[in-house]
Amino acid sequence: MPRIGSYSLHAVETGYFKLDGGAMFGIVPKALWSRHTAADDRNRILLAMRCLLLEGDGRLILIDNGVGDKYDDKFADIFGIDHESATLERSLNALGFSREDVTDVILTHLHFDHCGGSTSRNGDGITLSFPKAVYHVQSEHWDWARASNSREKASFVAENLDPLAQSDQLKLVDRDQEVLPGVHALTIDGHTRAQQALRVDGKESTLVYVADLIPTSAHIPPVWCMAYDIEPMKSTNEKEAFLSQAAEKGWSVFFEHDPKVEVMDVEQIDGRVRGTNPRPLVDL
Repeated sequence: MPRIGSYSLHAVETGYFKLDGGAMFGIVPKALWSRHTAADDRNRILLAMRCLLLEGDGRLILIDNGVGDKYDDKFADIFGIDHESATLERSLNALGFSREDVTDVILTHLHFDHCGGSTSRNGDGITLSFPKAVYHVQSEHWDWARASNSREKASFVAENLDPLAQSDQLKLVDRDQEVLPGVHALTIDGHTRAQQALRVDGKESTLVYVADLIPTSAHIPPVWCMAYDIEPMKSTNEKEAFLSQAAEKGWSVFFEHDPKVEVMDVEQIDGRVRGTNPRPLVDL
C-alpha cells in the first residue's frame, strides 16, 4: 500500500462514463487523438471517474466522488454511464470503509462527474452522502457554480449542490493553501473558475490529483485542451507551468479520467515535457 507522509493512499474507482472525443480534445484533430483512445459509433470516448482516498491522522479523506446515482435513463444514455464494474459504495466497501467513515470530502470542482456522489436520493428526498464529513470547496468556485453561466449550466446540477448549501458541512477554501495537513490546493482557472488540484506532500514523494487540468495521460501536451474549458489558452498556460514545476520537483500525477493509467511521472527534455512511467497507484 503506497504512503505519502502520514497517509495511506487508495485509488477508488466509481465507474465509467463517455464524452464526445472532439470535445475532450478541442482543436486536436481526431486523426491524432484517436491514436490514444477509440471512439464509439457516437464519437464518445471512455473515461474513468477515479477518486483518491487518503487514510491517516484519524482522517479518511475522499477527493472527488464521481457522478453518483441520481441520474435518469436519458442522462445515463447521453453520457454512457457504466456502473457495472464499480460504484463508489462498492469500492469503499472493498477497502473496508463505508460512507459514514469519511471525515472529509475535497471537491476539485462542482461539475456533475466530480461531485455527483456528494448527495444521494432516499426516502426523505436528497441528502448528503457523507453524513459525518466536511466538504471542502474553493470559495470562488462555489460562488461561480451557484451563479452558473450559459456555458457550464448543464454541468452544475442543483441536486448536487442545494443540499450542501443548506447544510452546515460546507467549508470554503480561499485559493492556494493547505486544505488539510499535508494536502495543498493548487488553484487553476482555465477549465472552470477556481478549480483546485490537490497536492499530497511527503518527505520522499509528492502526488498531485490533477482533475481536469490534465484529465487523461493523452492530455499532457499543453495544447491538448478540452473544448469544455472556459478559457483554453489559460488552460494551456496553466498546464505548461504546472508540468514544468512537476518535472523540476519530481512530482507524480494522478489521473481522474484516464481509463487505464492511474499515475505518471513527468520529465522535461530540451524544453519539452512528457509523461513517463505509467503505473497503478499501488506501484507509486
